[in-house]
Amino acid sequence: MNLIHSQAVSCPKVMLPCILLGGCLSIDLDLQFEENPELYAQIITQKEDLFADVDPLFINDEVKQLIDANISFRVTTEERVEILQDLLYGEGFLNVQYSDEKTHTALEAFHAQSGNCMGVINLYIAMARYGGVEARFQTVDVQPIWDRRGDLLVLSQHINATGRITVRRRYIVDFTPEIALQQLTSSIITDEQARAYYFNNLGVEELIAGNTEQALVYFKNSLFLDNSSSMVWNNIGTAFNRLSNKELAEHSYRKAFSNDQTNATAINNLAKFYRSSGDTRLAREYELAISRFNQQNPYYHFAQGNLAFAAQNLEAARVAFRRALRLKKAEPDFYFALAQVYAALGNAGEAQSLVESANELLATNAEIYKPSSQKVRIIDAATILRETSPGLSIIAPGGRPSGSRN
Repeated sequence: MNLIHSQAVSCPKVMLPCILLGGCLSIDLDLQFEENPELYAQIITQKEDLFADVDPLFINDEVKQLIDANISFRVTTEERVEILQDLLYGEGFLNVQYSDEKTHTALEAFHAQSGNCMGVINLYIAMARYGGVEARFQTVDVQPIWDRRGDLLVLSQHINATGRITVRRRYIVDFTPEIALQQLTSSIITDEQARAYYFNNLGVEELIAGNTEQALVYFKNSLFLDNSSSMVWNNIGTAFNRLSNKELAEHSYRKAFSNDQTNATAINNLAKFYRSSGDTRLAREYELAISRFNQQNPYYHFAQGNLAFAAQNLEAARVAFRRALRLKKAEPDFYFALAQVYAALGNAGEAQSLVESANELLATNAEIYKPSSQKVRIIDAATILRETSPGLSIIAPGGRPSGSRN
């Protein structure tokens, strides 16, 4: 089973016991990869954007008239942000609903009044810019959950919108089902990168539908726009592997890891690739690298704790959640999870201390959040948690309060 990435967040369907989780750690593995110009030329065959006529941010006069009718030139930037929220999500206007079925352009999302995070954020950014609000694409890491789609496992990633209101204040617009985000992981991307993500999503959708040749067209266009994307190199490798083009599949997976040495998905795919090819030595080498990576990944232990807790193995869950917390102390969900275990063990005092630590993290850091009905948030730069932030006391499980914020 191959692993692929989509930029639109999907509702989780299947949690696998052998889950492979991404993170900010580097994988201890030297592929000694050297770009092969001949193979690269077979993959990136085009000289121009094949879909230059497709503008994910295009809006027509109907959308512009809706904005003009509701946003006066006299209103402030913050008021414009609030009005845009009503226009997109209010029951009296578009009332846009979440759907992971298809990645839309802005105009498609407007007419469908639904979409995944990529499509709806396309619409928000297009409307915001027309309405006089700075709006930029922003990626955010999510706590990894795999979604089984036929013979594929899809790891969804997340995108939202952000912009400045004043020098010290900005807003974040999010549109998701109830998902959990990794903390302090946001990164602004360019319109060109967002466009590349759009075509990657189309490729993933075609791959899931079994249309591998069309998926390749979209993946190639995505790489033409941004050939640095480790995510897309991994996905195109899966497409080549499905077409039994082993040489291009191997090259693409290796390129994916070369571009991003935190990409555990690419290494996992290489391990499976070599295992199926009969090269057990290389397969084992990559499997061991993944195992070492997982042991240093807090979200791996968090996933193991969830599996143990669901199986009512409280001691195993306690150990896994404590390992997760030792590796990352600024993750509220780890505290909540461990609190559940101590509550089930009858230790109400320890459970309460953990809940208090989690709530303090949530209250102190405006960047730590779980998006739901709160589509728009205003962020004051002074409220963001830093290594030197005063007044935060994180209670480590079974120990004294600690000022660590790793």
